[in-house]
Order: sequence, then structure tokens, then C-alpha cells
Amino acid sequence: MRPIRPSFTARRGRNARRRTSPALTAVALTSALLLSATACASGDAEAGGEASATATSAGDGKITIPDDLKDKLKEHGIDLDKWKNGAWKDWSKEDWLREADEYINPIIEGLWDPDRMRDAEDPEKAVDDSDLSDDQGVTDPEPEPVEAKAVAPTYQANAPEAGKVFFDSPEGTMVCSATVVQDPANPGKSNLVWTAGHCVHAGKDGGWYRNIAFVPSYNNKAMATQELESAAKEEVAPLGVWWGDWAQTSDQWIEQGGATGGDGASYDFAVIHVTPEEGSGGKSLEETVGSALPVDFKAPAVAKVASITATGYPAAAPFDGQTMYQCEDKPGRLSISAPDPTMYRIGCTMTGGSSGGGWVATGSDGKPALVSNTSIGPVTAGWLAGPRLGEVAEGVYASVSDKFAGQ
Repeated sequence: MRPIRPSFTARRGRNARRRTSPALTAVALTSALLLSATACASGDAEAGGEASATATSAGDGKITIPDDLKDKLKEHGIDLDKWKNGAWKDWSKEDWLREADEYINPIIEGLWDPDRMRDAEDPEKAVDDSDLSDDQGVTDPEPEPVEAKAVAPTYQANAPEAGKVFFDSPEGTMVCSATVVQDPANPGKSNLVWTAGHCVHAGKDGGWYRNIAFVPSYNNKAMATQELESAAKEEVAPLGVWWGDWAQTSDQWIEQGGATGGDGASYDFAVIHVTPEEGSGGKSLEETVGSALPVDFKAPAVAKVASITATGYPAAAPFDGQTMYQCEDKPGRLSISAPDPTMYRIGCTMTGGSSGGGWVATGSDGKPALVSNTSIGPVTAGWLAGPRLGEVAEGVYASVSDKFAGQ
């Protein structure tokens, strides 16, 4: 079985460790539990402590770095002007920011051009069956594969909340999938994006990924790869590029998550707050895309879920990461570690790159809601698994929402 991960051009490991309470403290991180289209970077990471602001959005939509963080960055010998001019490419151990309060993501205008976005690939990391050896004895039989179906264009009309998350790691340029979700502190004007934890931080053996950005309705008209080679940025990213100015994930992912296997998968989720690279006319991300999904943290038991629809941009063969796909199936249970909650599992042939993509089902109020995200899958690409969203996930979500309340 293989983890579903961000897709990218080179390989890396991942894992973050720090155990506190099962509530929420963590920070943005990219873990290696993506299918075959995700990526993780290896390194010596100690992402710990409470999630803390790494940057805030100014009134003009630009990201500003707090003075106290600037001082801390100086301890690493990091100059923000030099960072923007290419110093971010230095992934040396001492300069790979890994503490919760060290995450920075200043906008580098024009970095995510069509070629760079198109070339983000899948690392193809694998996991064997021994990763399920600590089963709680409640894993349901492996589901039959469900063939992924292409989402009809335009994506903005048929799946407006979906998009891609791009980022840089020591191994290269990578990509995950993600979903625009509602913000209780800013109703109707959300700038929140839901994805997998391993799409923002490398986990216990690494640090923060860099240049994290979200592109809603990527390749909105579902152009073929050959057409994309000559496409304008407005065609590839019709609703703009939105940079992450804050990200947070679970402590458990930071403590346990790794580049391969199922460690930390039950807590493999993250929330990113974004701001536009260029002016959005004062509109929020939700207003720009026209929709945002509610998140249901009262994760219903598997037996009570009639079906789940997973959405993503699979990048590993036979897919190329350029178009959006979905799978719909009735979920079963997957148990990876006895102390951790069981996960949802569905039949699906999507591969890496679909990591972090939203799982939608009928929520506790009877309306469609995000109930999970793609985290891991097998080498054979016959199924996907995602965490059930409970108290820990709600804590991460609330923390990011509260941070930007009223902004």
C-alpha cells in the first residue's frame, strides 16, 4: 500500500514528532501520507509548541511578517529580501524552519507560473501491508476499486470549492489537492482552505514546506496537457494564485507523520489561510470562487454514511495531474494503529496528487459537508483512506478561524 502524497519532481521523506494533548496545537505541515501524487521532505524536524502566526495579511492583501518573527529568523541567518530572491532554495538543516512559530511564506510574485505548476509531479512513495499490523480488529474488508471519473468542465461550475495546493520541498516542486471551506468567523467571506497535513509540513523528520499556494479551479476548462504547454496563466489559474499566510495541522501528525506508511494518518489534515498574490478587488476566496463547504466534525459512524465523494487531481500514472477526478463509494473502516481513531476507506483508483482533496458526504444536518480528506492509499491504487474529523480537527479549524476573525 502506498501513502497518498503531494506530487512533486523529486523524492523526500517526512514525519514530524511532538506529542501533547490530542486537541490541536500544531502547525502547518506536509506529511508523507499522500497516495502516489504527494511528496514529503526529509529532515530533522521538531515542529512543536502551539500553532502560532507566521504572517498576517495587510489591508492590501500582501503578507507581512511580525517583528518578533523577523528577529527569530535572524537567528537562522535569514534575510527576507534575500529569501524572496532565492535564499528559500537553501534546505540546509539549520535553515529549514521547523518550529511552529518559524513558518514563513512571503509572496514571491510570478513564482507559480503555468510551467512550474504543470511540472509539479508525484514522488511515488510506497507502503507495505505491515503498516496495518497494529489493526484494532475493526478494519472492514478491502473495498472493490471504483474507477475515478473525470469532472466535467468548467470546474468552477461543477466543483467550485476544489483546487490544487502547490509548494516547494528539498526534493523539488510538489502538488496536492484542497478544498475551500467556510469560516465561522467570517461567514460568506472565507479565506480558508482544507488539505492534508503532509501537504504543508514534512512531519517528524522535516520542517515547513515553502511557497505554499492554492489555485482554485486549476485548469478550469480541462485542457489537455499539450494545450496547457502554451496556455496563459489566466487559463491555468482563472481565479488567481492565493498564497498561504497561515497554516496549521494536528500535533499528532507532527509527532507521528512520516513519508511512508500510515503513521499519523488518522490526524492527517490541515487548514491554510490564504491571501491573493494579486488584487482580488477586495473579494475573499469564497466570494471569488462562489462557494465554500461547511465542515462536519460530528463524524458519523461508517454504517450511517450512505456514500462519500472524493475529489482531487491525481498525478501518478495513469493520470497526469492536470485534470480533476472524483470517486463515489460507500465507506468502510480502516484501522492503522490501535490507539488512533478508525479512518474512512473507499474504493477509488485515484493516485498521488489527489492527496488532501476533500471528501464530501451528507452532514449531520442533512446537507453536503466536508467530512474528510484523502490521506493514504495502496500501491495498487484501488482504494483511498481519510481521517474522520472529530475534536482534534475542529480545534485546528477553530484556531485558524479565530486568528483571522474580523479580518
